[in-house]
Amino acid sequence: MSSNHFWQDRRVCVTGGAGFLGRFVQAELRRRGVTEQNLFVPMQHNYDLTRPDDIRRMLADARPQLIIHLAAHVGGIGANREHPAEFFYDNLMMGVELMHQSWRTGVEKFVAIGTVCAYPKFTPVPFREDDLWNGYPEETNAPYGLAKKMLLVQAQAYRAQYGYNAIFLLPVNLYGPGDNFDPNSSHVIPALIRKCVEAKEAGREEVVLWGDGSPTREFLYVEDAARGIVMASEAYDGADPVNLGSGREISIKDLAVLIARLTGFEGRLVWDTTKPNGQPRRALDTSRAERFFGFRAQMEFEEGLRRTIDWYLQSRSGAAA
Repeated sequence: MSSNHFWQDRRVCVTGGAGFLGRFVQAELRRRGVTEQNLFVPMQHNYDLTRPDDIRRMLADARPQLIIHLAAHVGGIGANREHPAEFFYDNLMMGVELMHQSWRTGVEKFVAIGTVCAYPKFTPVPFREDDLWNGYPEETNAPYGLAKKMLLVQAQAYRAQYGYNAIFLLPVNLYGPGDNFDPNSSHVIPALIRKCVEAKEAGREEVVLWGDGSPTREFLYVEDAARGIVMASEAYDGADPVNLGSGREISIKDLAVLIARLTGFEGRLVWDTTKPNGQPRRALDTSRAERFFGFRAQMEFEEGLRRTIDWYLQSRSGAAA
């Protein structure tokens, strides 16, 4: 079945579709033939997805055949430490009720987006989907990770009892143009970019960074993530969770050095070891995604960082103007 044929006349709802990842998922869906009339993006000010009544009203308005559930309350280590209850409640309530009502109202397929934070703190690297339950997540983001992982439990339970076609995808840390650069809630790449750019402009001699730089992370360019999600939405109908990643692991220290070079910051990088490191290592086994629906990341990491930095500099210039 061709991609365009699958999406032709299919009504699709993308929760969180106006967000960082959502805008790229929208673009990928349009590229594959989803029309404006058949693409529904619920806005938060119209539909609070933590409220069952709003979810029912949204489903009645959208009448979707397929839901891609991207909406989430997210943030970096600091935000997770300050708001663990909100991160747990908001993510659990919107996801569980939305999947339940989607099954109940006859939505044909539900695509749940999890998080790499769902993995146990000391998962062997590379993370394999079969290791998801072999321990407790890293403490600073466990409430968020566990709330999202409950969607996997729900998807598998509804498939077993009702034959419902709900799938669960696990993207690694995302980055790219349009990312969140708010210092109070951003993830590591936009936080490092902003710190280095501002330090360079202010003529500062050093940038202070959290932890000791030893943890490793894997990053997936946002356009690659969007393509993987849409490919899975089209071609994957299985019960097993599936990782989405790039297959490239880098230490936070090496990442900081690379971003400093790309932004032109020539000062010192100082590590504040009183701050938490987060999970020691994160890198995914991505073979299942390639085997099940042919996904492989395409963006070269340094080029993706350049595009992200360029976008940030341009967006700042535009805001100032």
